[in-house]
Amino acid sequence: MNINTHGIWAIYRFEMARALRTLWQSLVTPVITTSLYFVVFGGAIGSRMSTIDGVGYGSFIVPGLIMLSLLTQSISNASVGIYFPKFTGTVFELLSAPVTAMEMVVGFVGAAATKSIVLGLIILATAALFVPLHIAHPFAMLAFLLLTSIAFSMFGFIIGIWANGFEQLAFVPALLITPLTFLGGAFYAIDMLPQPWRTVTLFNPVVYLVSGFRWSFFDKGDVSVGLSLGVTMLFLVVCLLVIGWVFKTGWRLKN
Repeated sequence: MNINTHGIWAIYRFEMARALRTLWQSLVTPVITTSLYFVVFGGAIGSRMSTIDGVGYGSFIVPGLIMLSLLTQSISNASVGIYFPKFTGTVFELLSAPVTAMEMVVGFVGAAATKSIVLGLIILATAALFVPLHIAHPFAMLAFLLLTSIAFSMFGFIIGIWANGFEQLAFVPALLITPLTFLGGAFYAIDMLPQPWRTVTLFNPVVYLVSGFRWSFFDKGDVSVGLSLGVTMLFLVVCLLVIGWVFKTGWRLKN
């Protein structure tokens, strides 16, 4: 089976060029937002809190901050990337081009994941200016960064196909992903919650993403790293199956 690398590269390059045209919003704004988080959470609140699991509060919130930006940006980048061809009608040119569905997904999702990973690394570098950081498992950190960005870029791709307007594009990140991240242990350890909320929180899938990512930094997490990796891989596979069904049926693409 021949892979149309030229087609994949064309889609990828176009999406990356669109990000460069909005460089201020794509990079500078998240850096400023991260700095404000450290001023408020790390400075005002962190100075009044003891360490959490032996980790200073300012350092403790770094994985949660990166994960918050990673999830929202992955969804936003991928959903906008596929929604605009639908909105302008050029999606039919993509569907009739000599590019398979999988090649199209690789181009869009690859570009969205790349932008999210770069943003995550920039936020990590910004955080290092405010708090001392030590990454216990750097390769595991990069693996979680890569898998999470790909999985949620696929999820964003599905949202972009599902959406019928710009309001729906913003609905899922603003009203679902961001609250789930805040309630998923991004800024606290779930052991700090009283029962039954501690048990209820375990039904939040973002808990496993944040916990695994935090483990890669501090060798400590709310749940086992194996479970965190398993949940991440399961979500990726589910998104892949849904995308396959979308292209097989043409749902909201061909009608």
